[in-house]
Amino acid sequence: MATLPTTFDKPIHIAVIGGTGLAHLEGYEPVAVLSPVTPWGSPASPISILSHNGVNIAFLARHGVHHQFAPHEVPNRANIAALRHIGVRCVIAFSAVGSLQEEIKPMDFVVPDQVIDRTKGVRPFTFFEGGVVGHVGFADPFDAGLAAVVKRCAEHMEGEGVVLHDKGTVICMEGPQFSTRAESHMYRSWGGSVINMSTLPEAKLAREAEMAYQVIAMATDYDCWHSFEDVNVEMVGKYMQANSKNAKRLVAGVLDQLAKLDNSDLVMAKHWAGASQGAVKFMTKPEGRDPEAMKRVEYLFPEFWEEP
Repeated sequence: MATLPTTFDKPIHIAVIGGTGLAHLEGYEPVAVLSPVTPWGSPASPISILSHNGVNIAFLARHGVHHQFAPHEVPNRANIAALRHIGVRCVIAFSAVGSLQEEIKPMDFVVPDQVIDRTKGVRPFTFFEGGVVGHVGFADPFDAGLAAVVKRCAEHMEGEGVVLHDKGTVICMEGPQFSTRAESHMYRSWGGSVINMSTLPEAKLAREAEMAYQVIAMATDYDCWHSFEDVNVEMVGKYMQANSKNAKRLVAGVLDQLAKLDNSDLVMAKHWAGASQGAVKFMTKPEGRDPEAMKRVEYLFPEFWEEP
């Protein structure tokens, strides 16, 4: 296979963050591999650029090409910053999850609309620090417009092995160990639908970067609350492999629909534009802004500090 270019000068507005298997989708031709370096370091993997019907899609492996980053080690800021810098404004994230509810069975898909943060502050979770402060709204952590696209695609795949739950709450725990039985029951009592270790701070950073972001969750187990076998890596891997075809079909279907909407207000995340700029400029007065922090923000938002 010929070596792919390491630069790319065409528009890239849509990205997928997920496991390495999703980088190989039928009908999507690899056209470049980018290795940007951000003020927060390098992303977890090189960014593969795939072309489909004239639209370019970026793919980033959240845990690295060889799954070498534990959940608390994922360079989330570099991942999101790199995607934003190359032009991405719309992110579909894919995640394996444990089910906290009987009706969400292994191999079912969920489009969550809420999240509860059970990470422990170990993971860097904001772009706005060190002399630049910003408080960005996060009441609705996922993008309703993107969720609607995912739901429409799943409806067309009903009866073909795709079962989708159209809302739910993700519990994002620290890991890398799985839950205790007491924790699992507690999360159920809170109304948690599924549990994973990767949605945060990824979704928070995407919001700060003014990007539309939606996670598609695929259940691989019942955590440890159920009377069935307790969750383990072998179980997760078994269900991921068994359902990989449906996962690829669903993601490819979503990308097909987003590609038709390329340059639309939804894909360009126009509804989030300006949210971070307003939050930062309101909080930190010019005399309190650290020059190095300002430069980091400019990597995300060129001309951020220029007055209108």
